[in-house]
Amino acid sequence: MVKNQRYHQLRKGEVVHVLVGDHDQQNSNDLLGLVCGQIQNKRTRSKPLYFICLSFLSCCLILAPQLLTCYPSSTFSLLYSLGFEEDQRPSPEADANAPICSAVPNGTICCDRSSIRSDICMMKGDLRTDSASSSIFLYTNNGFNDYVSPLSDDGNGNEILQHEKIKPYTRKWETSVMNNVAELDLIVKKGNSSTTQKKCDVRHDVPAVFFSTGGYTGNVYHDINDGILPLYITSQHFKKKVQFVILDYHDWWLTKYGDVVSRLSDYPVIIFSEEKRTHCFPEAIVGLRIHDELAIDPSAMGGNKTIVDFHNLLDRAYLPRIRGLIQAEEREAQLKMDKLALTPPGKQDLKKPKLAIISRKGSREIKNENLLVKMAEQIGFSVTVLRPDRTTELAKLYRVLNSSDVMVGVHGAAMTYFLFMRPGSVFIQVVPLGTDWAAESYYGEPAKKLGLRYVGYKILPRESSLYDKYDKNDVVLTDPDKATNMRWDLTKKIYLDHQNIKLNLPRFRKRLVRAYHYSIGKKNSENFHLDSQ
Repeated sequence: MVKNQRYHQLRKGEVVHVLVGDHDQQNSNDLLGLVCGQIQNKRTRSKPLYFICLSFLSCCLILAPQLLTCYPSSTFSLLYSLGFEEDQRPSPEADANAPICSAVPNGTICCDRSSIRSDICMMKGDLRTDSASSSIFLYTNNGFNDYVSPLSDDGNGNEILQHEKIKPYTRKWETSVMNNVAELDLIVKKGNSSTTQKKCDVRHDVPAVFFSTGGYTGNVYHDINDGILPLYITSQHFKKKVQFVILDYHDWWLTKYGDVVSRLSDYPVIIFSEEKRTHCFPEAIVGLRIHDELAIDPSAMGGNKTIVDFHNLLDRAYLPRIRGLIQAEEREAQLKMDKLALTPPGKQDLKKPKLAIISRKGSREIKNENLLVKMAEQIGFSVTVLRPDRTTELAKLYRVLNSSDVMVGVHGAAMTYFLFMRPGSVFIQVVPLGTDWAAESYYGEPAKKLGLRYVGYKILPRESSLYDKYDKNDVVLTDPDKATNMRWDLTKKIYLDHQNIKLNLPRFRKRLVRAYHYSIGKKNSENFHLDSQ
């Protein structure tokens, strides 16, 4: 894990304004001007028109739920300007699953900035990219925009009606990371003539999704939690009829995750910074939606999709490659047997439950891993030790874990691979000192949502290498929360970077034995229940 900042304390009652960029107060004035035709500035207007305006405002209040879908935050601005009290405002919790920006009028931008994790903007109409200026232009002649005061003129006869800025990465609360993420300008222009608009070099008839593979990309937890899973959440409803456009691109990223990406889109990805042509789209989503740590909220998904549906997508993504690997191995094995005139090996080991151990080196290493392997084999497991790194082909890793009955590993980014396990399998996470909350929040709870039998093995102080560095009564051993005062930098320094584990094998054996019997019972269709205590 690269970083762990607690972001659950949402600021309540926070309002986001989107109509004309960051000019919040101007938004309200412009919307009132749009409705009332700036009556106050023109004394020639008649009183009947004024009353018509007031009647229209009353209708707006009555129809507020419908208006919120198109211009959510702008409507909020109008409601608040008319005297709504704080306790009458919709709470973030109450609207957590509301389809904000779900219906975007043609020729407009709607940005949802309500989440502390990510911003997401929806655009619809005549969209044209310009990588040189890191911009997406939306040209409009929408009559509704005739009443919106222009922000400026672009010098070519086009009035700029709306200007949004967005960094399409899912960790917006981490300023230090977001500083290194590319920013896009989303600009609505009212074009007076087609000759002043950017010419389309490539015209697409499907929507686009713009997102960044920058930030913490390169760490498997962040690759999947901040990127691949949000990409699935945001785009799966398009049923592959969607064009992905990537910012902050890394060459290795598509090599590693291309199998999954190809299951979400029928089209080759566009690398935004390398594209000199103008691409035109009918609509676009800029940014990715994210729900929780390695999880999907079914209530916020069309068709009530769950993390199991994402797992099934991984099945489909990696199955062709896995079949190829198996066929190649079978051909190679057959050639060896034919050459040496050997008989095929027996199948007596096929009934053994399979145990996969995710091995670490450096920090949080299991120092007696070799003894753990021997003990697991004595219990009756067929054991595979995996040492994944950035170059490991995910299809090969998926093949081993998806066919395993039990996975064991120490808390860290590689525990993300629990997503490769079949629902109903056992996941045993070794929890070092000082990592209880993170282990449960980042991997334990998400694993349960996938349907895994999760066991959190919390080590005792004597099983930690810190036991030899500190007095047995030191708070580092007795009260990690107090020792770090819940500060991430101290947690990382003491418990993540400088702690190894020597398992109490008799104590750990109890967990393995129960996992073994559970797996045997599952293979024999027995109703055996695993006790995680």
